[in-house]
Amino acid sequence: MGEPHRFSDYLALGDGAVADILLWRKRNQSVLALVSSTLLWLLFVKGGYDLLSFLSNLLFLLVIILFFWAKSAALLNRPLPPLPDLEVTEEMAEKAADEMRVCINRALSMAQAIAIGGDLKLFWQLALGLWFISYIGSLFSFVTLIYIGVLLCFTLPLLYDKHQALIDEKLYAAQRIAQMQYRLIDEHVLGKTPST
Repeated sequence: MGEPHRFSDYLALGDGAVADILLWRKRNQSVLALVSSTLLWLLFVKGGYDLLSFLSNLLFLLVIILFFWAKSAALLNRPLPPLPDLEVTEEMAEKAADEMRVCINRALSMAQAIAIGGDLKLFWQLALGLWFISYIGSLFSFVTLIYIGVLLCFTLPLLYDKHQALIDEKLYAAQRIAQMQYRLIDEHVLGKTPST
């Protein structure tokens, strides 16, 4: 028997700079990203700062810097600060509207399938998913949840890269158990409920 197929998590993460940072191949950049996200989390959660006031103050500081740069450039005969064109083209607005329309239509068709179509399986999946999101949301603030996601992004790909065979084996075993449990629930509960 040969070696089992090894999944390339480097390719799954984008095969570039992001993958290098998340897999700690560029240690300095990985440490910088992790430390800066930790400092931002400390600023927001432990410091009591909120995101809106932070963004407002950051933009205000940027405007002040650009204003004084432009005034000093005029006085000292220096070039003005380089700013890109700050406008939204009609093409960009149409593309964003088209993408939003597709997402809204998909959500509406799912809602119709649940409400009118009577898809009981989809109803229970949605109910459990929304309950799970609500439960997780009650445990953490949104900023803490984002920070936990960042920490997981920096640890899980690296752990999976180092221990892929063992993790795959345990995940396959868990998948088999979950499928058996689902079949039992499907036979005993969902199979007995009347469909409309």
